[in-house]
Amino acid sequence: MTKPIVVKVGGSAGINYDYVCDDVAALVREGQRVVLVHGGSHELNVLSEKLGKPPRFLTSPQGFTSRYTDAETLDLFAMVYAGKMNTRIVERLQKRGVNAVGLSGLDGRLLEGPRKASVRAVIDGRQVLVRDDYTGKVEKVNRALLLLLLDHGYTPVISPPACSTEGEAINVDGDRAAAMIAVALGADQLIILSNVPGLLRNFPDESSLIPELPYTGLEQALSFAEGRMKKKVLGASEAIAGGVRQVVFGDARIERPIHQAMLGHGTVIHA
Repeated sequence: MTKPIVVKVGGSAGINYDYVCDDVAALVREGQRVVLVHGGSHELNVLSEKLGKPPRFLTSPQGFTSRYTDAETLDLFAMVYAGKMNTRIVERLQKRGVNAVGLSGLDGRLLEGPRKASVRAVIDGRQVLVRDDYTGKVEKVNRALLLLLLDHGYTPVISPPACSTEGEAINVDGDRAAAMIAVALGADQLIILSNVPGLLRNFPDESSLIPELPYTGLEQALSFAEGRMKKKVLGASEAIAGGVRQVVFGDARIERPIHQAMLGHGTVIHA
């Protein structure tokens, strides 16, 4: 059996999901087993604004940004990620002849980890503890469930939320979740697609793309990675530490984005 490829496609504006799904279908026809993990941040921001609950983001003392997720936001999160985004991506794949199965991290405790008792954030220059937040970090992946699907010819399409150790729905970072899935499946390659060509030294200048980065350079990359890219760098670091041979940050706006990333177009991070 071929080792699965794990692909994470972001949820920012500008991503071409048709190109991504065309490429997943091409890989499946080639006999490749694919696990697709997706986000939905842009759609969630739009819905939150429409419903009069504008998104709120917290910045950790280390500079990582995450969505403040109270109980009401968690409902909106599930509507967008596990509802609209997951269903529409599965629909696109079914139209292309791929027998896709949509799952959230809650299903079968596919993605599991502790809910954080509190989140440390910097607000108005002061460090504060935020307690009513439903966020956590994936520590366990239900590998058996994924292999059951893959071995029977299904293509899993996965989104947060995850399942807390207490059985609660929790918001987790999709890039780091994808890294844990890649580690659990023993994947050689993790492809992380977003609305930029890769890791940029001077965001948003796309000509400042870094084509290659050794694992040892990821620590330094955290100092200049902007916004959501910081979490992608962290995910790449965790994937390689867990045995994934190569992580590629690729462009989800172009045709054949996964194949292009596999050919080294983007930022290639080697173990």
